[in-house]
Amino acid sequence: MDDSTNKFSAGDDDTANQQERLLPIANVGRIMKQMLPKNAKISKEAKETIQECASEFISFVTGEASEKCKKERRKTVNGDDVCWAIGTLGFDEYAPPLKRYLDRYREVEGDRSATPQRNEEDGGPSSSAAEFNPNLKPF
Repeated sequence: MDDSTNKFSAGDDDTANQQERLLPIANVGRIMKQMLPKNAKISKEAKETIQECASEFISFVTGEASEKCKKERRKTVNGDDVCWAIGTLGFDEYAPPLKRYLDRYREVEGDRSATPQRNEEDGGPSSSAAEFNPNLKPF
């Protein structure tokens, strides 16, 4: 893209601030690759476009959830707030499956927190090392 069409090239400070707001391009590319056939290639422009769109979508949903929290005088946005925002913003088809996923995630994480976790002294991961599994299928 040339500078005249790229809204993110206004200046060094603006570009740095914009890059902080965007999802990491390597992660975006990795997710895109997972969804395509192994022999598919993805252009840099395609990765950047998805990076901007996904980042904007996250900001849009998070902003709505944050407004709800402000109205309720809460400081923390939680998963329920995000599910509510998704539905409120017109993504009605996505809200129920997302809520089921959130409930299943909490159930799995609750089970993990109920079992004793090894810590660094025992030579194992600490309880903070538990990873979120994006392949978890709650449906």
